[in-house]
Amino acid sequence: MARQVKDAQLGSRTAREKLKVQGKPYYREIGGGLHLGYRKGKTGGRWVARLYRGERDYQVETFADADDKLDANGKTVLTFNQAQDRARELHAKLHAPAEPAAPVTVGQVVKDYVAMRDARDNRRQGREVRSDAARRLGRYVLGQDKRGKQEGVPAAPLAGVAMTALSEDDLVKWRAGLPSALKETTKRRLVNDLKAALNSRAKLLPASLAIGSGLKGDAADDAEPVARDNQILSDAQLMRLLVATRQVDADLGYDGDLFRLVAVLSATGARFSQIVRMKVRDCQLDKARLLVPSSRKGRGGGKSGAITIPVEPAVVDLLRPVVTGRSSDASLLERWNHRRISGAIRWERTTRGPWQTASDLARPWKAIRARAEMPGVIAYALRHSSIVRGIRQNLPIRLVAAAHDTSVAMIEKHYAKWITSGLEEMARAAIVPLLPPVESGKVVQIGTR
Repeated sequence: MARQVKDAQLGSRTAREKLKVQGKPYYREIGGGLHLGYRKGKTGGRWVARLYRGERDYQVETFADADDKLDANGKTVLTFNQAQDRARELHAKLHAPAEPAAPVTVGQVVKDYVAMRDARDNRRQGREVRSDAARRLGRYVLGQDKRGKQEGVPAAPLAGVAMTALSEDDLVKWRAGLPSALKETTKRRLVNDLKAALNSRAKLLPASLAIGSGLKGDAADDAEPVARDNQILSDAQLMRLLVATRQVDADLGYDGDLFRLVAVLSATGARFSQIVRMKVRDCQLDKARLLVPSSRKGRGGGKSGAITIPVEPAVVDLLRPVVTGRSSDASLLERWNHRRISGAIRWERTTRGPWQTASDLARPWKAIRARAEMPGVIAYALRHSSIVRGIRQNLPIRLVAAAHDTSVAMIEKHYAKWITSGLEEMARAAIVPLLPPVESGKVVQIGTR
C-alpha cells in the first residue's frame, strides 16, 4: 500500500474548518499525475481527484463527502487518508490496461439499427412510435417476450453470432428457418431490414462475405409476382371501391378526410408515404395537377423534387375545400386525432394533424372492402391498377415509371404480363392487309404441276 501523505491544511477536520469557502478545490499532490482535492462549500466539503490522462489533459472527479459534519463510513463519507486511498484506486483504474472488448454480435448491431429506425420515425411523426423494422426484426431476429395472447419468441441463433465471424451459411440457415406460412412479401421486407442493419456496421464484417447471396431466396420464391391479377382493378371495380369509401367515411365520422386520402391515392398511383408528405402548395388547382414528393426508397435515403401528376376536375373539386385559405406549408391531407376520455370508454376529438403511417388506413380499409364486397383487395391495389392503366393506354414504359416514381426495370419485372398484352394490341392494330379480297361466288383454282 502506498504511504499516506500528510497535509497541515487538509489532514484534519479542524484544519479544514479554517479554509475559505471557494469553488476551486484545495489540491495536494499524493502521487505521480495524481492530486487529491478538497472543495470547501458552505455546508461542508467534498473530496476531488485530479487525474493526469496525458497530453496535458486532466480528468477531475468528485467521489465522496469529507468528514466535516458526519463521521466517516468508508463509502460516501471519507477521512483524508481514506480519500487518498480512493483517489489512488481511481488513478489505477484509469491507467489499467484495457480489457479486450467482447466481440460485437449481430444482435447488438440489429438493436442499434432498430433504435436508429425508431428515432427516425419519431422525428418524422412527432410522437413515440415503434418502427416496422422494430416489429419485424424483433420477432424474427432479436426475439420478444410474451404479449397478451401472442406467445414469446426466443432470439434467433443468428443474433448471437459475432459480426467478424458471420458467414454466408449463417444467413442461409436463418432465412431457411423463417416460418413457411410467412408471406413472401413480408420475407422480402424482413431481409431488406436485416441487410440494412448489417450494412450499417459493414466494417466489422468479413471482407469475403456476400450478404445478398446468403439472404437470397429460392428461385420459386423470387418467381412470385408482386402485382397479382386480383389486385388489378377495372374502372367499374375502382368506382365501386370509391363509393364504398365515401360511405365508410360518413359512417365513421371522417368528415371527408378518408375519402380524400383514398381518392388521391387512386388518382396518382403514389405510395402512402408520398401522399402523406404532400403540402397545400403541392396542390395546383388552377393547373389541375398535383406535385407528389419523391419517395425515400432506394439507395441514398432520400431523393429530392416531386413528380407532376395531372388529375381530373373531380379530384380538383374534392381538394379545393382543404386548400382554400390554408398556409402553403400545411399538410394537404389531415384527419382528426382522438384521445380517450379519462374514466370512460369514449373518445373525443382533440386536434387535426397529418396521416402518419400506412397502419392508420388499416382499420377503415377493412370496412371499405367489406362495404364494397371486395374482401381480397389491398390498398396497394390502387397503385398496381394505376400502373397497369398507364401500360394499357400504351404510354411509354419510361413515362409510366417516372409518373410512379419507380424504375423501368421494376415495371418490366413486375408488370411484364400487361406490357406483353399491350404490345400485342399495338401490333394487331398495325397489321396491314396484304391479301386481296375474295370475290363473291368465284373460287380461284390454284394451279398444279
